[in-house]
Amino acid sequence: MIEEDEIRRIDAANMRELIVRLPEQILDALRIVRSTEITVQTRRIRNIVVTGLGGSAIGGDLLRSYSAGEIRVPMVINRNYTLPRFVNEHTLVIVSSYSGNTEETIAAHREAARRKAQVVAITSNGETARIATRLHHPLISIPKGLPPRAALAYSFFPPLALFTRWGFLRSKTREISETVDLLKTKAAEYAVLDPDLNPALRLAERLKGTLPIVYAASDHFDAVALRWRGQLEENAKVLAYGNVFPELTHNEIVGWRMLPSLLENTTVIFLRDLHDHTRVKLRMDITKSIINKYTSRVIEVQSEGTSLLARIFSLLYLGDWVSFYLAILNGVDPTPVEVIDHLKEKLAET
Repeated sequence: MIEEDEIRRIDAANMRELIVRLPEQILDALRIVRSTEITVQTRRIRNIVVTGLGGSAIGGDLLRSYSAGEIRVPMVINRNYTLPRFVNEHTLVIVSSYSGNTEETIAAHREAARRKAQVVAITSNGETARIATRLHHPLISIPKGLPPRAALAYSFFPPLALFTRWGFLRSKTREISETVDLLKTKAAEYAVLDPDLNPALRLAERLKGTLPIVYAASDHFDAVALRWRGQLEENAKVLAYGNVFPELTHNEIVGWRMLPSLLENTTVIFLRDLHDHTRVKLRMDITKSIINKYTSRVIEVQSEGTSLLARIFSLLYLGDWVSFYLAILNGVDPTPVEVIDHLKEKLAET
């Protein structure tokens, strides 16, 4: 069993506290966007691009997944130095860079300006803030000093609030309130260091020493699966893999036949929701029976909450906690990402 002293010793930068604070970060993000003057010509917007990388891009992924069934304006998430060719004066480009110094995002920001797109920047500092200020782009300034992956509330909720303000989405006040309340409850539950009482710790114990594979439905939970993978990789320092239904049933399930010695050491996590498409539910059930022939480590996790927003964040938040506890079980500080820092240093040399 994990002890409190062990967590304090390993979690030197206090990632646990950042995870606990997600509910209050949501409220803070909404306060920031309410107090920021943002002017765009909404009637001209015909498509939306969210450009960013890593922890700054996942908010865009979640926004796309969450709003897909309601928003009528096409939305693309861009993880690159360049923008799609269609970007022009009728495009809203949301530039999301927590540090403000992500070189790919800076390049895309400058290209958006050259193409006369309508730009809104979300950042804590850096070159992104300087470009936005110089070009008079609306700027949402968010708190400094966080790992980008721990600033999810600031990359997701400001655009969500703007979309409701501009009429792209209906009011989300009730959904947000439910989500915050649910996350507060879950924070207390997931802080308990008894695996019999804490499903996040229990799941982390089952993942230890295995290759996690995360599956979810593509309708609204593909971004949640992506978040799980990223958190496991950055926090717990383990490789993780994932895919989405129904696509994986057209190719990936065939690959389970080979390398049985490898497959025995995988743990498959199905992220499930009561409102998944009926045929997707059936595909999940059949796929689970197929995979069970190759590994006994198959886990189902069910979303909680009533609204779509609460259900998405219930699964996302569980993944954040699982990645934290797996880091502790692996004996690694969840916050530092030295290899990414090394990569950036080498890039800066050229």
